Amino acid sequence: MGNVRLWTIIVSVVCGSGPLARGADWSQFRGPSGDGHVEQQLPSLWSLADNTRWRTEVPGEGWSSPVVVAGRIYLTAAIPVSNSPAATLATQPEATTGEADGASAAKDFDLYLLAFDGATGQALWRTALFVEQSATAPQIHQKNSHASPTPFFDGQHLFVHFGHQGTACVTLDGQIVWRNASLAYEPVHGNGGSPVVVGQLVIFSRDGKEISEITALDKTTGQIAWQTPRDVEVSRRFSFCTPLVLELDGQTQLILPGSDVVQSLDPQTGQELWRVRYHGYSVIPKPIYHDGVVLISTSYDRPTLLAIDPTGRGDVTDTHVRWQTASAAIPHTPSLVARQGVVAMISDKGIASAYDVSNGQELWKERIGGNYSASPLLSDSHMHLLSEEGDYTVLDISGSPREVHRTKLGERTLASPAVIDNDLVIRTAQALYRIGR
Repeated sequence: MGNVRLWTIIVSVVCGSGPLARGADWSQFRGPSGDGHVEQQLPSLWSLADNTRWRTEVPGEGWSSPVVVAGRIYLTAAIPVSNSPAATLATQPEATTGEADGASAAKDFDLYLLAFDGATGQALWRTALFVEQSATAPQIHQKNSHASPTPFFDGQHLFVHFGHQGTACVTLDGQIVWRNASLAYEPVHGNGGSPVVVGQLVIFSRDGKEISEITALDKTTGQIAWQTPRDVEVSRRFSFCTPLVLELDGQTQLILPGSDVVQSLDPQTGQELWRVRYHGYSVIPKPIYHDGVVLISTSYDRPTLLAIDPTGRGDVTDTHVRWQTASAAIPHTPSLVARQGVVAMISDKGIASAYDVSNGQELWKERIGGNYSASPLLSDSHMHLLSEEGDYTVLDISGSPREVHRTKLGERTLASPAVIDNDLVIRTAQALYRIGR
């Protein structure tokens, strides 16, 4: 890739008695590279009857995607107090037991980080991090949950985010290092965007009803390091995007779309490097970088696919947008994948399509069917798609799309799949699956 490389997480040995991190960890939303690319050869032909290594019930609700560290699977969940997880999950570590259980009678939801053994599916522990009280809980979209952002593993700790409810740092054994609940704001439709860790900072968006900004916390203490406002006049401020981090010509960029604007910031200082203006709100798909351009969807109301040259400075709307195209096939929710000069995607309404990255020309479009929120995985030329209805489809996109396989989970799911070894990890509304060959 010449002088351009995607941000990678350097996985280090974790001190103490917890599990050891490995190079194959699925450390964040959309995997180690943050763009859905999978080095392993995933199962392309499978069925629940023949390929399920295990299925484990997951308490509560949540659409955060699983992350995998050293053979353990971590995810978040919002568990109603009346449905105490004590009978389902092992007791959490003693250091947090009293704090988590102390005032549960007054709670509507306990917001948990859960850990499972990747080999057996056994629930290992739970750690309660925040409280969602019924008296102040905001309304959420019917496709959202109170636990939608995906955790981030930086090689030592897990950084767990619940949007307006707060952010926490937790060890791999479930001990709380710090929590920050000081950044509350009024959301619209609930929480969504996942955090990233860049150097010593945990960074995420805060795009709600009245506030629109990007925030960085010191990952050691949880204290605010910087906050950068979007600084754009917009009627609908709310968005739910996860940042893209890349390094270009020796400068690390944090690229994060919001309503009516995508900004590139210096992640160490929060200073804006460049911006592109557009018309769009409730932006969800995570940007990707491919063949010299940043690719984003502007989401609602009518999504537009933008290809942006990230080498500019200042407002580059009129100078660095290489091309743009609007189509009903561009997703509001699922993120994009790209390979060999082609960007591919699945729309919320089940239309798969692909475009030439160099000029935006549509290469093909195929109706798959179903509804989609989960972001695709890309293993070699195979694009793995998981619908909200639980249909799993594998497309070969090396040329014109060819359906390789389709199978049914039979359970609703909006979470994006993860990978453990050469297997799939899939979260549904009821359970967690490990699918092998």
